[in-house]
Amino acid sequence: MPSIQKYLVDYFSLTDYLVSQQEAEQAIREGVSFRGTNILILIIAIFIASLGLNTNSTAVIIGAMLISPLMGPIIGIGLGIGIQDFELIKRALRNLVMAAGISVLTSTLYFLVSPVSAAHSELLARTSPTIYDVLIGFFGGAAGIIAIGSKSKGNVIPGVAIATALMPPLCTVGYGIATLQPHYFLGAFYLFLINSIYIALATFIGVKLMHYKHVPEIDPLRARKVRRLVYTVAILTLLPSLYLTYNMLRQSHFTRSAEQFVAQEFKFPSTQVLSSSATMEHGEKTINVTLIGKILPTDSLRLALSQQLKFYGLQGATLNIIQGDTPDLSAFTQTSPSARDIYEMAQTSIAAKQVTIDSLKSVIAFTNINDSIGGQLAPELKVLFPQISDIAVTRAIFGNIRTTELDTVNVALVKYSTPLPVAKRNELEAYLKARLRYKSVSIIDIGDQLRINTTSHQSKHGATDTKK
Repeated sequence: MPSIQKYLVDYFSLTDYLVSQQEAEQAIREGVSFRGTNILILIIAIFIASLGLNTNSTAVIIGAMLISPLMGPIIGIGLGIGIQDFELIKRALRNLVMAAGISVLTSTLYFLVSPVSAAHSELLARTSPTIYDVLIGFFGGAAGIIAIGSKSKGNVIPGVAIATALMPPLCTVGYGIATLQPHYFLGAFYLFLINSIYIALATFIGVKLMHYKHVPEIDPLRARKVRRLVYTVAILTLLPSLYLTYNMLRQSHFTRSAEQFVAQEFKFPSTQVLSSSATMEHGEKTINVTLIGKILPTDSLRLALSQQLKFYGLQGATLNIIQGDTPDLSAFTQTSPSARDIYEMAQTSIAAKQVTIDSLKSVIAFTNINDSIGGQLAPELKVLFPQISDIAVTRAIFGNIRTTELDTVNVALVKYSTPLPVAKRNELEAYLKARLRYKSVSIIDIGDQLRINTTSHQSKHGATDTKK
C-alpha cells in the first residue's frame, strides 16, 4: 500500500514540471498591463466578436476570443491575492475595469450603427448564466494558472480563452445598451462577472497549491480581510446562478414531460401533430399543439386531454390546440387568382364554423346524457332500491382554493323515502359505479332539501301568477 501511494504521489507531482515563481510572475505581470498595442488589439477583438454575434457566426466569435487580451488582468488579480501583493491587485483590477469599459463602449457603438439588430442564438446564449458557467470559469482558470506555471505550455491558454468566453458577454452588454434591452445587459454582465471572479479564484487557489511565496512586509490583518472579501464575493456571485439553474432544470423537465404527453396522447388515425411547444413564463405553463389533417372537435378534445395532464406531472398547465385545413383547389387551377383567393377564404371560414358546431354538438350531447341518467336508472332502482324516491346524477368540477387545481367528481344526489342502512348504501354505490362505468361516485343524501326548494319555488311562481 505505501508503494502504491508513493507511486500516485510521484505520478501527480508537479515539482519537476513547474517554472520558477519569478518566471511565472513575470509572465502574469506583463499580461496585466493595458497600453499601446494591447488596447488596439482589444478594440479590434471587440469588433470581431460583435460581428460574430451580429452574424451568428461561432467561428468568428472563437477567433475574437483567441486574440483578446482580457485574461491577463484577471489572472493578475488571482496572483495578487495569492501572494498578497495588494499593489498588483489594484493595478490588475484597474486595468480590468478599463478594458471592460472600453469593450462595452466599443460594442455599444458598433450595435448602434449596425443595420442588423435581431438577436440570434449566440447573443441569447449569453443572457442566462447558470451553475455550469461558474464551473467552466473555475476549471478554466485552474487550467490557465497551471499552464502559466508549467514548463510545457501546450495549447492550454488558447483553450481557456475559448472555454471561458470573456469577450462575447461584454459585446452582448453593449448590444443590450444599444437596443435598450435591460435583460440582455444584466444577464451578459452577470456572466462576465462569473467568469472573471471564478478565474481569479481558481488562480488564487492554484498559487496557494504551488506554494508561491508572499511578498515581503505584508500586513497580516489586511491579507485576512482581502481573503474574506474574496470568499464573500465568490459566494454572492454563485447564489443567483443556482436560482437560474433551478429554473433551467424546471423548464427542461417541463419540456420533456410535455413532449412525452404529446407523443403518447395525440395519436389519431387521420390527424397528425404538425408542431408542439412548451413554455414557462412568470410561473404559467403553456403547451401549444398544432394539428394537421381531419378537423377534430376542439372543445371536446381539450376537455378529454386536459384530464390526462396530471399523469405526466403537468398539473396546472394550459393546453392550447390549434387546427386548420387546406382546401382542395384542383377544380380551380384554371381560374383567376382573385377567384381562388375568394374560394380559399370561404372554405377557411366554413371549416372554422364547422369546428365550432361540432364542438358544441359534442358538449350538448354530453350534457343530454347526464340529464337523462336519472330517468334511465329509475326502473332498475324501483326494484333494487325501493327506498329511493328521487335521484340525480351529475359531474361536478371542484377547484382547490389553495392550489387552484381542478378535480372532476361524479356525484349522485339521492332522496330516500325511508332511511337506507349503511350496507345497502355501500351496495348502491357499487351498483352506480358498475352501471355507469365510473371509477368512483359520491352519494349525497339531500333529505327534505329538494322538497323544500321545490315548494318555495312553486310558491313564488304562484304568487306572481296571482298578481298577474
